[in-house]
Amino acid sequence: MTETTIPRGNTLPRIRPWLGIAAAASFVVASVMALFWAPTDAVQGDVYRILYVHVPLAWLAYLAFVIVFLASVGWLWTKRPFFDAVAVASAEIGVLFTGLFLVAGSIWAKPTWGVWWTWEPRLVTTAIMFVMYVGYLLLRGLSTDFSRRATRAAVFGIIAVIDVPIVHLSVLWANSLHQLPTVLRAAGSPALDSSMLLTLMVSLFAYTLIYAYFMSARVSLERARQGRLWTQI
Repeated sequence: MTETTIPRGNTLPRIRPWLGIAAAASFVVASVMALFWAPTDAVQGDVYRILYVHVPLAWLAYLAFVIVFLASVGWLWTKRPFFDAVAVASAEIGVLFTGLFLVAGSIWAKPTWGVWWTWEPRLVTTAIMFVMYVGYLLLRGLSTDFSRRATRAAVFGIIAVIDVPIVHLSVLWANSLHQLPTVLRAAGSPALDSSMLLTLMVSLFAYTLIYAYFMSARVSLERARQGRLWTQI
């Protein structure tokens, strides 16, 4: 173990119970809006409603891996263990969200495209992103030295984030079955009915709160694990 110090105590704000309540309540509201309030799509019918889960999962997966990147830079810059805790926590949540993102996309693709999976750019690049961050988590288990493990993982986390914009822009760079962006478009207003857009924004807000709650809990667990590791040295 190097001379890196691991601060004792939990510095996270004590808002987790309220954050959990807000996340649960907003998830219920978003679910009701997605299932009952938003209108049925004229082309896809009710199957499109899975997109109120699929799209927020995708956006939060992107966010999770960008946080891994920022926390990795923070670790390399300061050597503060808090940044390593944030990186591993966000990576684990990002892998979970990406896996669910792929599953939700497959559920939507079967009735829409006629297949559960096809080798089109968005799906392939997303699968690569999933595998890369699973590899990131596996890499962390290859060393018992805290500083060396954190540094190796940080370098990997900085490199791996390159795939995030590739996933998002893949539908613009190559011919794809996947629909083009409907909210963040290069020009014009979102290609969504106003009530659909509002439902999507509420869903995104709900899943962001869920991500924040998971992060708060997971970082606290990692900080406690770091503290136990420090006392054993």
